[in-house]
Amino acid sequence: MADKKKYIITSVTLGAIAAVSAGLIGLTNLLTRDQIAANATKKINSGISEIFGKNASISQELAYKDSGLTGDYKYIEYVYSVSDDTNQDLGYAFKTTGSNMYGKISLIIGFGGNDHSFLGLSIVVNEQTYASTLVDKYINPLNDGTRELDDVTCGATYGAKLVKEMVDISKSAAEELWKD
Repeated sequence: MADKKKYIITSVTLGAIAAVSAGLIGLTNLLTRDQIAANATKKINSGISEIFGKNASISQELAYKDSGLTGDYKYIEYVYSVSDDTNQDLGYAFKTTGSNMYGKISLIIGFGGNDHSFLGLSIVVNEQTYASTLVDKYINPLNDGTRELDDVTCGATYGAKLVKEMVDISKSAAEELWKD
């Protein structure tokens, strides 16, 4: 009988700990989810401004599945039409997310101008093992125009290959959108 009582007390104690823990996790989520969503939106808007200029803003945001794109663009999550404060179209931006054995990376990739060229990219999330190497030796020089997209040898080659593939796929999607 003493063993049964011990097991019941242990079970109730562990159940109470689990219930309190679940309640704390739920409360934390309730208190932080709006701020997390606001920070994500702010990061995306900042990336759009970084690529297209300070007067740029999102004129239309579509989830990939709602964008009308017919190709298989595996990294694209969102498609943004970008315009300036006079409603002049500046181009398209794509929120992409990909991962490899070194981690996850999420980027805003912009295309526009008269020639619909690659304008640059902005990092939303960079969880790559060699994140600083990827940024310093590939992404920043790519944005500065001092590095070619195809030149992926940088000390974080797998990350650079992933970024290049994400840019290439986004370029194909932009070309499809401009055909319409």
